[in-house]
Amino acid sequence: MTLTHEFSRRYENLPVLIYEGQDEACHYLANNILDALKEKEARGEKLVLALSANSALIGLFENFASLYKNGISFKNVVVFGVNEYYPLHKDEIQSHYRFLKEYLYDMLDIPENQIYYLDGDIPRSHVAQHCQLYEEKIASYGGIDILITNGMGSNEPGSPYSSRTRLITLNTGTRISAASEFFGIDYVPNYSLTMGIQTLLEARTIYYLAWGEGIAPSVKKLVEGGVDESNPASYIQNHSQTEVILDKAAAADLTRIRSPWLAGSCIWTEELTKKAVFWLCKHLDKPILKLTARDYNDNGMSDLITERGPFSKINIDVFNSLQHTITGWPGGKPNADDSTRPERALPYPKRVIVFSPHPDDDVISMGGTVARLSQQGHELHIAYHTSGNIAVFDHDVIRFLDFLQEISPVYGMNEEKAKFIFKQAKIDLDNKKPGEPDTESIRRVKGIIRRGEAKSACDYLGIKPGNVHFLEMPFYETGGVKKDPLSRSDIEIVKAFMEEIKPHQIFAAGDLSDPHGTHRVCYLAILAAIDELQDHEWIKDCRLWLYRGAWQEWDVADADMAVPLSPEEVIIKRNAIFRHQSQKDPALFPGNDPREFWKRAEERNHNTAKLYDKLGMAEYQAIELFKLYRKGLSI
Repeated sequence: MTLTHEFSRRYENLPVLIYEGQDEACHYLANNILDALKEKEARGEKLVLALSANSALIGLFENFASLYKNGISFKNVVVFGVNEYYPLHKDEIQSHYRFLKEYLYDMLDIPENQIYYLDGDIPRSHVAQHCQLYEEKIASYGGIDILITNGMGSNEPGSPYSSRTRLITLNTGTRISAASEFFGIDYVPNYSLTMGIQTLLEARTIYYLAWGEGIAPSVKKLVEGGVDESNPASYIQNHSQTEVILDKAAAADLTRIRSPWLAGSCIWTEELTKKAVFWLCKHLDKPILKLTARDYNDNGMSDLITERGPFSKINIDVFNSLQHTITGWPGGKPNADDSTRPERALPYPKRVIVFSPHPDDDVISMGGTVARLSQQGHELHIAYHTSGNIAVFDHDVIRFLDFLQEISPVYGMNEEKAKFIFKQAKIDLDNKKPGEPDTESIRRVKGIIRRGEAKSACDYLGIKPGNVHFLEMPFYETGGVKKDPLSRSDIEIVKAFMEEIKPHQIFAAGDLSDPHGTHRVCYLAILAAIDELQDHEWIKDCRLWLYRGAWQEWDVADADMAVPLSPEEVIIKRNAIFRHQSQKDPALFPGNDPREFWKRAEERNHNTAKLYDKLGMAEYQAIELFKLYRKGLSI
């Protein structure tokens, strides 16, 4: 069911449905599509869909596959692909056609002659005619019935409202975002074939899908902002039959979720009270203890004072709650009163597992806290879920293998074997086409490079060599950016490791906005393992702390533990990140932010400290935030 609210949605310029998770949302949409198909079939017509090739639609496609297995036919469905890279052959792994083929067409009984795609491999001289014929083919079916998307094709900012299917030049930001798909921005095509804005808006119904906290700011801009040519997706506000379908995380920045008191009455829970007070402090640029009754009343919070007041009590309660999140002892302080501390004092020392999806997420996200745990004598284990091998430049492979070749005779190693390995690697790399996955031998070398960097960082932080673990979860080892779904084997690896260590504390990535979805899969594997181990005595005494890293930070209102860092500790964290040399100058997959990861982490940690300072806490150089996992937590 959708999340229901008793207050106004007056800030929203589009109909929005918010679901707890993707599964419910995709089930709802699949049933809507099925109803539309049945209506068309009853009239002897075909249902015409326009589909984006994007991971946001995968859950919907899985629902279609389930319906097909249960006897529902899709033979009366016609599909038009929304866009395609140019130039790019349809069988390349980055092709939008191939994406739809693997996730949809191969799963259903849609006739091949009812599948239409923009051909990224046609000669440039034929592009205009190809685009015109595409428009005519859409018209021959009576137009598009339903558009399912999470954008406006490849229409860049400034695209004309009246635009039709055409070739468009991709801007730098778009190409940077696509760099991970092509194993480097140098291989991303400069152009795209795309349906125009008017073509897309002529669809009778539009469903806009968005999942995850990473897209929340864009969703707010789409739903609550005005129509703006710099944001082509906003043009759907002019469409009369549109639904924006979100999970709870993607809706996090909408006014009715982030600050519902501005939209109407609400239930003042402790969590919402904290969120409201922090919002008011930021809005008025005041610390917590300087807020007045008038401040609350003038900003739509008179009900809060009535229900939980007086205002002075609210201020003190929230101030104390925030103060109690701060600790220099993330593993718990021994021989101390822990009644107001985020982590219990005993047992001490604790067995601690820090799970890291890639071989640098640990130091990027919580390097200062890792250093503290190590210095304070806990039995600290670092466990890397994946090899991270796709995020290494080819030239790093050559450099490391050349070193092996040069050093072999010095130490009496097998020089011929070293030369053979180097020669074979060169052949593999020279024969690799732009954007093509690495061979298994090259992936192995890249994995070794990242493993060595992780060991170096751990050694710098004082972690024993035997406490550094590489889990090599199978879902990751596909050779490409596209990963396999979480499997039983993945869960068993995590489960067995946890049973071996029997930790009192676990730190794991709650940063689920990484572009490739690896963090999310790793997190789900941990939750599945914990669920299966719940009857063990040791797991009942284990706490799971969630960190966020390169892509985002916790909202202060959501944080349960704040670990302050001194200027010296910030430098220690930076140096630990620097040990991951293959991810510097720049990283292969930077995402939308071109800055190096250490710069992002330092700025975020420093800004968190400044926010605590503005709220009335002590002044620190930097702060790392953590959230305590509770059963049913939605992040």
